[in-house]
Amino acid sequence: MTNKTRTLQVDYLTRVEGEASLILRLEGDKATDVRLAIFEPPRFFEALLRGRSYLEAPDITSRICGICPAAYLLSACHAVEAALGVHVDGPLRDLRRLLYCGEWIESHALHVFLLHAPDFLGYPDALSMAKEHGEWVQRGLRIKKAGNTLMSILGGRSIHPINVRVGGFYRVPRRAELEAHLPELRRGRDATMEALEWMARFPFPAFERPYEFVSLSHPHEYPLLGERLVSSEGLDIPVGEWDAHFVEEQVPYSSALHARRVGRGAYLCGPLARFNLHFDQLAPEVQEAAHWVGLSVPCRNPFRTLLVRLVEVLQSFTTAIHLIEDYEEPPAPHVDTPPRAGTGVGATEAPRGLLYHRYTLDSEGTIQEARIVPPTSQNQLSIEEDLRTLAPELATRPLGDATLLAERAIRNHDPCISCATHFLTLKREQI
Repeated sequence: MTNKTRTLQVDYLTRVEGEASLILRLEGDKATDVRLAIFEPPRFFEALLRGRSYLEAPDITSRICGICPAAYLLSACHAVEAALGVHVDGPLRDLRRLLYCGEWIESHALHVFLLHAPDFLGYPDALSMAKEHGEWVQRGLRIKKAGNTLMSILGGRSIHPINVRVGGFYRVPRRAELEAHLPELRRGRDATMEALEWMARFPFPAFERPYEFVSLSHPHEYPLLGERLVSSEGLDIPVGEWDAHFVEEQVPYSSALHARRVGRGAYLCGPLARFNLHFDQLAPEVQEAAHWVGLSVPCRNPFRTLLVRLVEVLQSFTTAIHLIEDYEEPPAPHVDTPPRAGTGVGATEAPRGLLYHRYTLDSEGTIQEARIVPPTSQNQLSIEEDLRTLAPELATRPLGDATLLAERAIRNHDPCISCATHFLTLKREQI
């Protein structure tokens, strides 16, 4: 290998919320500069929340993402409830978990079948893949629809639900409404198992990295909701201590903040982190399915997140079915949430990873300060480290192959739904 300096440059990522680019400079087979620059539109949600009622926080923040609105709804609710000293438990908490199951199903299915699978089969997009694998694309859409339907039942609609509020819901479903959806959920569970067996035969690049995995934890559940944070390096703290162990930093080449562990560096949240940290809390039949397709702990290959996401879809179907079968209608759709001054922190597990909210309220419940840390900013540094580690392989490949592999490395983590598309142009300079 010569010590030629080469620059792989992606000037513009298409269909992104904002603008993004990739610059990867190689000297020989080493990466000397890796920049995944995400230029998010300045929507100023944290500033927009100031001066608004605490009751408005969930509905406002859910507009941040059309694919994961429940994540923002529930993280906001948890943070505000913590500030108010309110605890939501029992059937209302179960309904929140059920809503989240629907979101995991629809979000993961969209990514797996339409955005990620074409990479493994050599297609430029899902439409091209559908010409030869139309049945699988249709199955993926039916799986996604099952998740969307669940969100509609609980949230009033599947995109930006309007039925979730601080303290619970505006209206809770009748048992018969949920039971009517059980046949579709069971069909979705079976279809997911079939898809898992099919995709397990895909060719996965041999690549691993020593990630520090971070996720919520719960003593009895695979974490959708939780009050503690754990990591693969021994971290175990209340969610409220996030600021003492994690920090967001501005980098000069991107408007998106980078999060890192204080004193350590990059970490990874999301499906791969949850799978590695909480495999034992998957349902027994889901654990068996994971082993059947060759997944085991530890799994440090980000390309295999295709399978891990399907495992989480299977877990979501299984959990949703059990929650509906055991459902008892709560006596009231929400608990009382009288305003008071305070600061509260809340976090939930969005499909892409940990979503952290913090709010400070005055005595009338008016928001004085808001902070939101999405999974994308937490994973961005790890994505850059993946590209840095791939540098020796990228250095040996022709331009087209290097382009595809770099794109795949980014798409593995599904940084946002519109980010997981194709690069418009790629330039490589040789000096």
